Amino acid sequence: MSSTSSQTLSASFVRNFVEITKIRLSISVVFSSVAGYLLGVEGPIDFFILLLLCVGGYCMVGASNVYNQIIERDLDAKMERTKNRPLPAGRMGVTSAFVLASVLTLLGIGILYVINPQTAMFGAISIFMYVSLYTPLKTKTPLSVFVGAFPGAIPFMLGWVAATNDFGIEPGTLFMIQFFWQFPHFWAIGWFLFEDYKRGGFLMLPNGRRDKGTAIQVILYCIWTVLASLIPAAGVTGRFFVTPISAIIILGLGIWLIYHAVKLYNLKTDKAARRLMLVSVTYITLLQIIYVADKFIR
Repeated sequence: MSSTSSQTLSASFVRNFVEITKIRLSISVVFSSVAGYLLGVEGPIDFFILLLLCVGGYCMVGASNVYNQIIERDLDAKMERTKNRPLPAGRMGVTSAFVLASVLTLLGIGILYVINPQTAMFGAISIFMYVSLYTPLKTKTPLSVFVGAFPGAIPFMLGWVAATNDFGIEPGTLFMIQFFWQFPHFWAIGWFLFEDYKRGGFLMLPNGRRDKGTAIQVILYCIWTVLASLIPAAGVTGRFFVTPISAIIILGLGIWLIYHAVKLYNLKTDKAARRLMLVSVTYITLLQIIYVADKFIR
């Protein structure tokens, strides 16, 4: 009986940990950091540093997600998408969640500090902005998306800083690309989850409505994302640059992204918004792969 009980508790802990740290989101963020590291590294890849970046990065993102869910636990209970999370569902207590978030924070900062102090600093800034600024603003103003774009854009550049212990034009460009990308991505989510967010009191669309005004802003930010993604092809971003062939591929991806933004403008449906969200995720993932492949193939 004790063995079965222990296994049940272990399985329950793993399930709660996976859900409360948002494992899929956290892994996608870690992927961005790894891409940034590979772009920044000179000489052979230090796989120990890469491991530290993955573990430390996951801890930092996981901690942010746990703090976020502690603060929003009552609002999460009102929404279909989030009501079964560990806190609103009662599978985890607030104290346990806070202890987990604190441990992840200390571990994350400590591990990133081993890489270099700048990496730890940017990781700490990311947690602070996400938890202390973005999270409380989500129920106050649509500008929360703008504020949240700052911590959301840090992981891509964090990898470069981890590889170089330096912040310059290259990681700044990586930051800018991921900063612009987040607006169409999160506005697409805010569009097809509009009613659910409304139940929780979250203001996620720029003008609070699923209309042409919002869709136009989505198109504009898609265009700026694509333009920012092509800046490395101009040879003005230091060591971070791409070849003309990669630039053409990136332009093709960008046209695909903008096409779906225009489609949202024309259709104004949840289905079009969900499709744009999926396209945006594919865009940023393929973009990072193209950047890295370009560096190692050329």
